[in-house]
This record gives sequence, C-alpha cells and structure tokens, in this order.
Amino acid sequence: MTLLNYFDALKDPRINRKKLYPLNEILLVVLCGTICGAESWRDFVIFGKEKLDFLKSILEFKNGVPSKNTFARVLAVIDPKEFKECFINWVKSFQEVLGKLIAIDGKTLRGSFDTSKGQSAIHMVSAFASELRLVLGQEKVDEKSNEIKAIPELLKMLNLTGAIVSIDAMGCQTAIAEKIIAKGADYVLALKGNQGTLHDDVKLYLDDLVEKKVKNVIHDYAEEIEKGHGRIEKRKCWVTENIGWLQNKEEWDHLKSISVIESERQIGEKVMVERRYYISSLEAKAQRLNGIVRQHWSIENILHWTLDVVFNEDYSRVRGRFAAENMAIIRHVALNLLQRAKGNYKDTSLKALRKKAGWGDETLRQLLLQKF
Repeated sequence: MTLLNYFDALKDPRINRKKLYPLNEILLVVLCGTICGAESWRDFVIFGKEKLDFLKSILEFKNGVPSKNTFARVLAVIDPKEFKECFINWVKSFQEVLGKLIAIDGKTLRGSFDTSKGQSAIHMVSAFASELRLVLGQEKVDEKSNEIKAIPELLKMLNLTGAIVSIDAMGCQTAIAEKIIAKGADYVLALKGNQGTLHDDVKLYLDDLVEKKVKNVIHDYAEEIEKGHGRIEKRKCWVTENIGWLQNKEEWDHLKSISVIESERQIGEKVMVERRYYISSLEAKAQRLNGIVRQHWSIENILHWTLDVVFNEDYSRVRGRFAAENMAIIRHVALNLLQRAKGNYKDTSLKALRKKAGWGDETLRQLLLQKF
C-alpha cells in the first residue's frame, strides 16, 4: 500500500458537477510541488504544467492542471480533521520502526494570520520521532485555548506503546501524565512555575543536592560534552528517586524520579549556565535522561528549524479557512518523505534533495513510492 492510497479515504467536499479536477490529482500536485520547492498556489500551477508528463504516469490528469484559484479553494475546504486522520493512518503503518522517544512541542505558523478577517496566526502542536526525525502527528490549537487542551487530543491519536514522551513545561499537567501512562508509555516532563509550588520545591531540593547540602541521598549522576559550530556544551544531570517528601506526588501517575540538568555553553570567551528541572515515570538513570532531554530539543532544532529554513513555513501567506492547517500537514508529509530518503543520499542536504527531486523525475518517484 503506497502513501497515496492512505489519502483515498479523504472526502471531497465539492459539488459533483463542479469537480473538473479529481481530489487525488490536486493533492498529488500539491505534495509533489511541496517536495520540490513550490510554496504558493501559483507555484503549484507552474510545477504541475512543467511536470505534467510525470504526473500522468501516476494518475490520469484528463483535464490537465487546475488554476491557482482551484488549488486555493480546494485546500481551504478539505476537512483538516479527516486529512489529519489519513496522515496518522499512514504514520501508524510504519511506526514500529520509529524508535522510542516522541517529543511534543508547539509552533506558530506566523504567516497564517489574516487581519481582514480577524484571524490570528495558527499554532500547531506536533509529535516528532526524534531518532528517525519523522513527524507522527499534529493538532491545531484553538484560538481561545492553548497547548494544554491540544496535547491530549494529539496523544489520543498516537500509538504510544513502549514509547517515552517528552514535553516542555506547558504540557506538565497531571491529566497529560495520566493519559501517557494509560497508553502504555513513560513521560519526561519539564517543570516551570505552572504547577503551583512543584517547580520551586523540586528546584530547591535538587539545587541543594547539587551543592551537597542534602546528604546521604541515593541518586545518579552523568555528564557529557559536545563540541561543534564554534561552541562547547557540557550537560550535567542529577536524578533521584527520593521523592517521598514531595507534596501531592500521588497526583502524578507513576511518578518515579525528579532530575536537574545543568547546561554550560561556551562560545568564545562567553560562558552561559542554565538549569532545567524535570519529573519522570522513568527510573533514576542519569545518562539515559540526559540523552532523552538532548533528543527532545531535536523538535526545535530539526523539525521547526527545517520547516522555517528549508520550507519557508513562517513566510507562507497561504490562508483561507482550513488552507494553512492543511498545507502544514502536507509539509509534514513531504518532510517525512525527504527525511526517510536521506539514508540513500547521505551527502545531500534536504535543500539539495528537494532540488534533485524537482530536476529528476526518477528521484521524485522514488520519494513517493519508498517503503518505511
């Protein structure tokens, strides 16, 4: 079963007598165009006309390529919930090869606002398989809500059995921890001041542990050093299962350990030190936790960075009802295809691979038909 088959179940919202261009043909042009660098409705028209022979080798394209208005109109009315379900079903088909760490974080599509209609920029929460750098799912944050409500909806869609879910401080909620455990996973949740005194209590205790003011506490310690790009970063991790003193700990499902990670970055003569605090359902193994937290930030440094720098997502002015949300899903599909293919193009950057797909039909075909 190919990628395109997973989107066959998507309902076409248009009136039958007005469907000159089948939905699967429109989506194929948009997906292939996105892979190859197209960013606007006009780009998709140009791409479709230049690549028509290639597109006809996959689907019929009896009436050629739609106009930019057709692309805009159709992407604006596709139900994003159904579109997202198709994406999730595709991801589930290969999720067993993804590795254990799933990072969850939010990103604003900065160009998706529309002041004329009073529409704010869309904020999306994404789940990211850090080890293979693949997007697992996404959930739009309601304008009158925040990530706290979007994250449980995202978790509900994912297969989490055996995984470790890491979330920044916004997701540090008892209900979210409970949902993760219920789905057969473990959690590592960052702490800030959004949980009453929890952050302050953990911070005070672990800072004293680091400074040796707390004695005879069984804990684990690890550190790692990373050099590159003109900087040196040292990450130290202290973690303990000694949490009997912690108030309201029973409210956190399967809470087992607390930890602090001290990050020391040196760039030239400048040294910056920062400490972050975490709660987790995992045992107190410092080296493991250090790696999990480092991998969590791949959702920022790889996913969000790639969408902005490689796909120019922040500059996209695609708007109109559901268009921005649907295009975000398509970019995630395109990114997954490109990331998965990178193993066969080890010396090729994502930008270069997009060009190669645009210039060579066989490369584009291999991207579309590859197995995960």
